[in-house]
Amino acid sequence: MIRRREVILGALGATAVAAAAGDSAPGGAAAVSSPPPPAVPVKLGITPATGAKAVSPGEPVVVTVDGGTLRSATVMTGNRTVRGAVQPDGTWRSTEDLAYGTTYRVTASATDSLGATVEKTSAFTTLKPRTTAKITFRANAMNSLEAGNIYGVGQPVIVAFSRPVTDRAAAEKAIDISTSPAVEGKFYWASSQAVHWRPARYWAKGTTIKVGVNALGVDLGNGVYGARNATTHFTIGRQLIAINNTRTHRVKVYIDGTLVRDMACSNGRGGYTTGANGQSIHFWTQAGPHVVLHREKWHSMSSASYGLTDPSNPYFYAPEDVEYCTRITYSGEFLHAAPWNHSLGRANLSHGCVNLGVADARWFFENCLLGDVVEVRHSPKSLPIWDGLGDWAVSFQRYGH
Repeated sequence: MIRRREVILGALGATAVAAAAGDSAPGGAAAVSSPPPPAVPVKLGITPATGAKAVSPGEPVVVTVDGGTLRSATVMTGNRTVRGAVQPDGTWRSTEDLAYGTTYRVTASATDSLGATVEKTSAFTTLKPRTTAKITFRANAMNSLEAGNIYGVGQPVIVAFSRPVTDRAAAEKAIDISTSPAVEGKFYWASSQAVHWRPARYWAKGTTIKVGVNALGVDLGNGVYGARNATTHFTIGRQLIAINNTRTHRVKVYIDGTLVRDMACSNGRGGYTTGANGQSIHFWTQAGPHVVLHREKWHSMSSASYGLTDPSNPYFYAPEDVEYCTRITYSGEFLHAAPWNHSLGRANLSHGCVNLGVADARWFFENCLLGDVVEVRHSPKSLPIWDGLGDWAVSFQRYGH
């Protein structure tokens, strides 16, 4: 009987063995196990697609998986691996910029529902531009904008390109500006290589500004592409506004709305003459909001600096080292010490600068920031937008777009 039972069990096989005492179906029939479910097909997706050419290096490599679990993703060019990470949605994305004119190879693997591994490879090539433009940030044409620094309420955002930009719409689309508190702003192109952005009114004290230029892979016109992306940030300090009244010959300095200094001055005497190259030269301190551009403890000034070299001309003057110079235009307007001018507070006798006493010039020099505002009033000649940061010399409605 034992042998017979062994033979019978052997004949029935694994299915009969599975029916043990207490596991029998009603009526004594044996229960039959279901076969394991089939593996769910795994779909691995890689973007850019294999064989793609002229791919923008500003676009990330993305690996997706459907019907399985992503195990790994690797993007390489030569022996270098591109950094990347799995995102909250389960996809993998490259997290560093790609390079122009480079071939990349992608290898990805995933496991299906039964743990089996599925792999996929891809290769693509990024575009090769005719040339590229580097991107920098400027406080003005004379100074870089230093990330994290504090600037005055008149400081516009200035993005500079190392090559001319002909597709300005593409460049502006690549620029992202966020401020706290939020403000509306407009772009103004000072040249083909520099674009400014300003709000409707002077910045509020303490405003933070963050700028990102996502120009990598962007055609800026005529085959010029952004060399790489760039970012910066800066903060607006206390509000310093100096009001220069050319009729009363006083400069009154207000900080956060409070008068902190009242200075006697002498402004441009006015009039015109002709320079060495036939150009017209004027001698007014120009009306309108100026922005502090640069500071120099000593600066050599002469009429030759703006093209007047004839000693017989009544406006001619020889080089002289001048102290405590705060520049407010590119054409040569400064607030500076003028101990030789004995008409401060009484008459306008300068060649266009704002003459101050030594103590006052020193105070302004030591207390101003790049981006602070000097508003000149009642001069018959207006400041043009291109002379220094004349961004505030036009209304917001007329400013750029």
